[in-house]
Amino acid sequence: MLEKIWLSSPHMGGNELKYIHEAFDANWVAPLGPNVDGFEKDLESFLHADVKVAALSAGTAALHLALIECGVEYGDEVICQSMTFSASANPIAYQGAKPVFVDSEKDTWNMCPAALQEAIEDRISKGKKPKAIIIVHLYGMPAKMDEISAIAEKYNIPLIEDAAEALGSKYKGKACGTFGRFGVLSFNGNKIITTSGGGALVCHSESDKQHTVFLSTQARDNAPHYQHSHIGYNYRMSNISAGIGRGQMEVLNDRVNARRKMHDFYVELFQNIEGVDVLSESSADYYSNHWLSAILVDERITGKSREDLRLALLEENIESRPLWKPMHMQPVFAEAPYYGKNVAENLFERGLCLPSGSNLEEEDKKRIQHIIEKVFSK
Repeated sequence: MLEKIWLSSPHMGGNELKYIHEAFDANWVAPLGPNVDGFEKDLESFLHADVKVAALSAGTAALHLALIECGVEYGDEVICQSMTFSASANPIAYQGAKPVFVDSEKDTWNMCPAALQEAIEDRISKGKKPKAIIIVHLYGMPAKMDEISAIAEKYNIPLIEDAAEALGSKYKGKACGTFGRFGVLSFNGNKIITTSGGGALVCHSESDKQHTVFLSTQARDNAPHYQHSHIGYNYRMSNISAGIGRGQMEVLNDRVNARRKMHDFYVELFQNIEGVDVLSESSADYYSNHWLSAILVDERITGKSREDLRLALLEENIESRPLWKPMHMQPVFAEAPYYGKNVAENLFERGLCLPSGSNLEEEDKKRIQHIIEKVFSK
């Protein structure tokens, strides 16, 4: 069987073991230690926005704590981008709150500002002003942050940025994850850098960071015995995982450049294939890390569907995946309100994510190119 070409596999830089060995040598393996502090500082420096970062066990944990910090409670409503992975919406349910889903727009595939405003006004008219807004920078492509931020400010609703896929992406020169009241990062194994599993919450004050750390370490009160006045969580990142992160931060810019080159590879590959569009920046305001390169296939023009391409790649042991199935189409959220038209549904029906790893070799690209050209030449 041909060697597997993955959609997005981990890519080690080489210095991760140095930080892990330091942690073992010092016996710092708990959810605190020099690597955790150092990884947080590395991220703060990279984001260039005078932010404070709390390293956590997962991006989902970061989003859950962001909702808690925004005061989301049982019965509240939270607006969430529909076109996203379920981890963007699940923490709403953790709080006993209810998601309200909003459609995408065609330029970035992210939350549509017009549909967002419609949703807010309608929920307010029904006596349920949303408690927070969760936007997502899908596949690393920045959302329309000027419009979305202005709407959130107009209605005084805190904005949470799910930048799990967008570390290294920028909107008008400013790092994704630094626009909202809180930003969420992920270091899952398939992300642009990884700590094997992990995430972080981006805060705009030291007090918010310290309260996040407090909640993420079981909310233990300052007492000689174990005393708890708040519900806490076991969400802090370990010193071992943070050591991997420190090594990965040393090569983050290289990883972004490599992903962007994979995007350029697909742009060139599809430029002469009519009916296939590659998700790309619509203007110089947007700078995507292109965590995943994604395409839309118009079967009416190509004569082939995205599923035809996916199966042809799979037959050659090359992984590709449909876009995220929108949350308002998921059985678990079937009863949730939804605002918009059919942009997200159309994207899901036509869209495909292609292998985008920073560790793909020229031979891998040739295999991918051969299958794509074979499918669309028929």
